[in-house]
Amino acid sequence: MSKGQPLEVRIATSESDLLGAQRLRYQVFVKEFQAQGGGIDHERKIETDQFDSFVDNLILVDSQRDEQLGEHVVGVYRLMTSQAAAEGVGFYSQSEFNLMPLIKSGRSLVELGRSCVHPDYRGGMSMFLLFNGVADYVLDKQIEIMFGVASFHGTESDKLINTLSFLNCEHLAPKALRVKAHKQTDVPPLQLLPCEQVDRIAATKEIPPLIKSYLRLGGVVGDGVYFDYEFNSTDIFLLVDTLNMSEDRERRYRKYRGKF
Repeated sequence: MSKGQPLEVRIATSESDLLGAQRLRYQVFVKEFQAQGGGIDHERKIETDQFDSFVDNLILVDSQRDEQLGEHVVGVYRLMTSQAAAEGVGFYSQSEFNLMPLIKSGRSLVELGRSCVHPDYRGGMSMFLLFNGVADYVLDKQIEIMFGVASFHGTESDKLINTLSFLNCEHLAPKALRVKAHKQTDVPPLQLLPCEQVDRIAATKEIPPLIKSYLRLGGVVGDGVYFDYEFNSTDIFLLVDTLNMSEDRERRYRKYRGKF
């Protein structure tokens, strides 16, 4: 990404904004990561699903790119609040994890999903800007818990055992909020390593940057993983309880509040 590009983070408000988000999802999840599924339209080059009508799309926009074609959207986060989920078709992650501990808590929730950035905009300010946009959204709507599915590329669990074991040993959610993965009958149970056998240095290196960002804020993981073969990913459940943030973490979260 070249210096000086006019990037803006905001909530999608137009058809071209939504089209841009869905086209970016197609480019990243379908073309790059070989996702499959019923919501993929190869002719229009978009990726959609039944949740799109009930969410807010937080988008990263480059005003120098064509808006009419949807090419102006170079980053996206999909946000589903508790109220929207109740009025719509529920949360996306309910298909993979039992969310009852969160739903029964009665606390204000937002699900983060379909996060992606255009290949040309990675490695710079893009995720930083999107992350701060999420912070603004959470603070403005007084969200207490943000959560979602976080993915490792691929479904070969043996390559991830050490890292998944590390997350289970060091970052497991408290019992009251511990969401559990649904059982998959065609998948053998995941055998995690005993904590004393985990190579913590190697595991830390293998954790994707986005997951690391949430862990630094005090993020915790659910119990188990879900193999999403349509999206070619190994999914964990990740949540951040904003009420449990330390003062230092909260200052870091509030420091660079973006503008919608």
